[in-house]
Amino acid sequence: MHPNKHIREALAYAEKQSWQFAKSRGHAYGRIRCDFGHRECQIWIWSTPRNPESHARRIRKIVDSCPERSFE
Repeated sequence: MHPNKHIREALAYAEKQSWQFAKSRGHAYGRIRCDFGHRECQIWIWSTPRNPESHARRIRKIVDSCPERSFE
């Protein structure tokens, strides 16, 4: 579970849209990607982003812009 509540909420939103989370090591907390594997449909989740609220908005924006989402 990510320490920042805004990012936690964005990750929960992504998981509800069937995106997969993979934990990583180092500065990156992990990565999420859509089930279809589109290159543009993945984003690194930072452990300590400079602006957590902005990072959370970006996560949601990328999830919402997945081309396969319109077919659901």
